[in-house]
Amino acid sequence: MISAGDIWAVVPVKEMTGAKQRLAGVLTEPQRRALAASMLEDVLDVLVSVSALAGIVIVTVDPEATRLAQRIGARVFTDAARDGHTGAVTAAARALAREGHGGMITVPGDIPRLTAAEVSLVLTAHRRAPAFTIVPAHDDLGSNAVLCSPPDAVPLRFGDDSYFPHLDAARRCGIEPTVVRLPGIGMDIDHPADLAAFARMLPPLRTRTLALLERWKLPLIR
Repeated sequence: MISAGDIWAVVPVKEMTGAKQRLAGVLTEPQRRALAASMLEDVLDVLVSVSALAGIVIVTVDPEATRLAQRIGARVFTDAARDGHTGAVTAAARALAREGHGGMITVPGDIPRLTAAEVSLVLTAHRRAPAFTIVPAHDDLGSNAVLCSPPDAVPLRFGDDSYFPHLDAARRCGIEPTVVRLPGIGMDIDHPADLAAFARMLPPLRTRTLALLERWKLPLIR
């Protein structure tokens, strides 16, 4: 029997070697790996602090991501971990649905301004199942948090232009989507301009990611 309050967090994580290629013009490959790990750790620390979540799943085959998952007691799924963001989340949603869990909130590992308060706001805004809640990226193009009840209620397809297609997909499933706009969840880091925007956001949050960027003293964020 599905429990309506049984919401699991799902975080897909690519292999960190070669991560964040779009930042290659401003960061070295070791820096990009370090950035990816710091952002993921910031995200996981927040998720584990949200008592309303039933559990956390990391979809990955990356050793560092696996280590971080084990540190917080998260489950690690490897099925479809190399099938991109969409494939990884879809596989996790199907697995959670088979297990009878009530819902899934999926967030990427590159939103280091995520806070427990924002996660709680998304959970509170979510309606009775079947339901679909979404937080768009700051550019209104990407989908930075998606909450589905049941976990596989709506077919998902992530990418640079997934927000409006996700709204359409929910409506095709007979579900009116709930939209929540939040600055922390909305601030993903993919491009050099995102680094600068993240570093200048107020109020400042003392995340691992911000400390790392300050230590590097990058010209674009001074």
